[in-house]
Amino acid sequence: MTKIGNVYGEALYSLAKEEGISQQLLAEITVLEQSFAREPAFLRLLDAPNLTKEERCQVLDDSFRGKIHSYALNFLKLLAEKSYARHFGACCAAYRSCYNEDHGILPVTAVTAVALHDSQKAALSQKLATVTGKTIQLHNRVDETVLGGIRLDYNGIRMDDTLAHRLSDIRTKLKDTVL
Repeated sequence: MTKIGNVYGEALYSLAKEEGISQQLLAEITVLEQSFAREPAFLRLLDAPNLTKEERCQVLDDSFRGKIHSYALNFLKLLAEKSYARHFGACCAAYRSCYNEDHGILPVTAVTAVALHDSQKAALSQKLATVTGKTIQLHNRVDETVLGGIRLDYNGIRMDDTLAHRLSDIRTKLKDTVL
């Protein structure tokens, strides 16, 4: 996350929380973030130096007025006016982080060689919820290079119990062994 993303994302969350619409705004900015990821040219347009602030705001009004909450629309306008539209993703990440912290949600990425079945996801989520005391938001990412086992990434922590990691440890120990 960027400093701009943190400042603006946390400010939007604070306002949304105060107004009791934090969940609604989270849903809306998530959809916007996904849309902008598919069409990155739209954010570049909002940062274009050859458009005036009024023209940028008009583009946003034409595109979103009546379709998203006024706070989300005004937030986009604020970013466009300051030529910070490119930081929208970082703002969303900061907003989501504040939301998750307030609601006891822990996003976890489980990296495996093959996709986890629903029963495996449920069991892993339950185990992590018991250990952390939080609601687990589990995302499974498949990476064949792990060979087997599982790697969990959350809150900047990596718990690696993959076969590739174990083989790497063995390789290091063998290399460091003096014969």
